[in-house]
Parts: sequence; C-alpha cells; structure tokens
Amino acid sequence: MQVTVEDLSSVKKVLHIEIPEGDIVPEIDKAYKNLMQTVKIKGFRPGRIPRSVVERRFNKDVHADVISQLIQRTLFDAIKEHDIKILGNPQLDPPEFTGKGPYQYDATIEIKPAMDDIEFKGLNLEKTLYQVSEDEIEQQLKMLQKNMTQLITVSGKRPVQEGDVVLIDYEGAKDGNPFPETKKKENISLKIGDGTITRDFDNQLIGLNPGDNKNFKLLFPEKYFNDKLAGLEIDFQVNLKEIREELVPDINDDLAKELGQFETLSQLKDEIRNNLSKSLEKRAEQELHEQIFQTLIGRKALEVPQILVDYELGQILTDAQRTFAQYNMSFEQAGITREALIEKYRDAAENQVRRYLILNKIIEQENMSLSEQNLEDGFRELAENSNQPAAQIKNYYTQNADKLEIIKQTLLEKEAMKLIIDNSITKEVAPKSKPEAGLTNKEPDGTETLEHCES
Repeated sequence: MQVTVEDLSSVKKVLHIEIPEGDIVPEIDKAYKNLMQTVKIKGFRPGRIPRSVVERRFNKDVHADVISQLIQRTLFDAIKEHDIKILGNPQLDPPEFTGKGPYQYDATIEIKPAMDDIEFKGLNLEKTLYQVSEDEIEQQLKMLQKNMTQLITVSGKRPVQEGDVVLIDYEGAKDGNPFPETKKKENISLKIGDGTITRDFDNQLIGLNPGDNKNFKLLFPEKYFNDKLAGLEIDFQVNLKEIREELVPDINDDLAKELGQFETLSQLKDEIRNNLSKSLEKRAEQELHEQIFQTLIGRKALEVPQILVDYELGQILTDAQRTFAQYNMSFEQAGITREALIEKYRDAAENQVRRYLILNKIIEQENMSLSEQNLEDGFRELAENSNQPAAQIKNYYTQNADKLEIIKQTLLEKEAMKLIIDNSITKEVAPKSKPEAGLTNKEPDGTETLEHCES
C-alpha cells in the first residue's frame, strides 16, 4: 500500500491511497471461492458451479464488496501509519474497480489545527459589578402578579368594556370573498385594549353582549406587522361568545403564600433578589469570558474544521426548534428557513469552535485533569439546576459513558476558564448600562400574528 498525504489547509488533508494488485487478487479469489460454495444457479449442482459462470453473474457485486472491505482496512492503516488524529468520518468517493491493476482512491479528512502554546497569563479584564435594584424586584413581582391573574366569566347582562378578555369567533372577507389571512377562527381569546389584532378591532367589540353578532369594516395600518394585511380594508363578521374579567391579586403576603413556599412578601422579595443576583453574577462572568476569548482569538488567525462548525450549527438549530416548539410553531410557520438560520449563525458557530480549540490547547499545555472532587461538584451543580437528586444525576452519567465524557470535558473547560481568570488582572467597574435581569415574554421570532390569539 502506498499513501501520499496532501495538505489542503491547516485543518484539511487528502490521503491518496493505492492498493497493489497483489493485495486485491487474493481477496477476490477468496470471495469467489466462498460464493461458489453457497450460490445457487439453475442447471448447476451446489458447490460445482464454474467460476466463469459465477463471475459473469456476480462480477460487479464481488468487486464492490472486496474493494469496500479493502478501503476500510487500508484507510485505517494509513491513518494509523501517519499518526493522524481525524475528526469525524473521512469523505470518500471511491471509483469503480476495473478488475485489473492497482486500485487508487482518495480520502478527505479534517483535523484540529496545530497550535503553539497559548500565553494566557496577565490578561487585563474588567468585571462589572451589577447590583439588583428595587425597580427590578418590583418588575418581577408584577410578572408574578400577571401570571397569577385569574379569568372569571362575567355573569348576568353586562356589555364588553375596556380591559375585558373576550371569547369570539371571527371571519374576514375582502371584496365579498373569503380572505386567507382572515379565515374563519373559533374560540379566539382577546384582551380589549391590547390591540392584538388592532386597537380599532377591539373598539368595535366594546358594548357587545354575549351572543351578539357584529359586522364591520376594518382598515389595517399601512405598516401592519403582517405584510399581507397592511393597508387592506377587510369586512369582519364577529360573534361574541363570552366575557371574562381579570381577577388581579394584590402584591402582598397572600400572593407570597399562594406560591406555596413563602409566608410573607418579604421572604418572596428576598428570593427574587437572590435569583436576580445570581443572574447578574452569571452575566458578569459571561462578559469576562467574552473579553478573554476576544483577546486570545484576536492574537492569531485560527482556521476551524468545518465538521466542528457543522456540529455547532446543528446544536443551534436544535435549540431554535425547541424554542419554537414551546410556542407550537415551526420554522415554516415563522417564515424562517434552516438555510437562513445557518447563514445567520455561521460566524457564531465558528467562534464557538475557536473557543473550544483554545480551551483544549490550554488544558493540554497545562496538563490539566479532572479530580474526583471536581466531578462530584459538577454532579451536585447539575442536580441543583435541574431540581433532581444528586445521586440520580451521578447514576445517569456513570451509566452512559459518552455523556460522562461530555460532562467531564465541560467541567475541564470550566476549570481552564478559572485558571485564566485567576492569572489575569481583573478590575472591577460600575455598570455602563443596566441589564435586563428578568425574563421576557417575546415570541421566538419577535413577532405576533393573529394565530397567537387562540385559546
């Protein structure tokens, strides 16, 4: 076997491999011998079929099977012989075997880029000292208040008024014909005054009673979020089915007790303050990490293997799909394509790979290893974050070797980051702008549609 290694880049190589005819012929002879003992052909007794007959019938199949086995064997030997640590699976497009002479094929492989030792000590970093404000605590309390608000069906005869939540059926037509963007919808929940469809739509419902029907024309704004409705006049038919009032709880000790784990509003505020403090500390830590990587990545151009970039992009797409699924949406419904997301996040994926390569180089050059205590601490942190028993978390990972290696690698990278920070010059600074530490209620793509009003 002859092997020539061609460097296409710092992370990609092509192995040109030639298998001598002398290595191929014995394998083909062995394959035919085995086949002649087992194959059944009409007119011949089993085990007594001439090879020429078997060759005419099975020539291509035998050659393909033999070459496939030889490729696997020789490729493994070539990689081992040249001490190449490949990433993922080699790319192969082997030619068909002609039946004579040596056989040549190419294998394209990717590797990690060779890296010099990284000088990570003495970096100048700034850590922002974020503080939780009373306004932020009040915002969180108002979010809890909103989440705990109940809808009570209005009894008796009372028309719709501002602030009510109504249950309606509606259908819109244009020029007397059904219109796809305003097709018939049933059991749609709208809060009067929010302008979920438009504020004018809400105003048309004020004064109606349950059971009332109303026809009205609605002109959509020129800059409406749904381009297919922008500037159009639509004839709506609406049936009001039910009126509900919001029962908003007061922000007091009773609200805290309703959550089931607090006795007083003061205790609830302390918990909110603690959670916000952790969130802000995590933000400050992430900003430190970003400073570190911007500095280290900026010192030298680092080519990244495409296979690792593709892996990161796959993770990003999976996370995006999971987020959309929480809103019962798909990429298609949001008007987003996988290709557009890949293009949007390619730079982020490449930088994530660079971070991985840098951290692993530091782990290697500093001979870092994970202690049993580090691993136990990691299991305990995972348990706290997932609200599961630490023993259960540990048992899960110890019984899944692949996942255990992933968590070990993650913890090692965390230790590497700690090493960099411990050896840096860190200056504490005041916040340049106040971060939003609380949660938001935005849709995954930042838009709203008529469809989101369904209850």
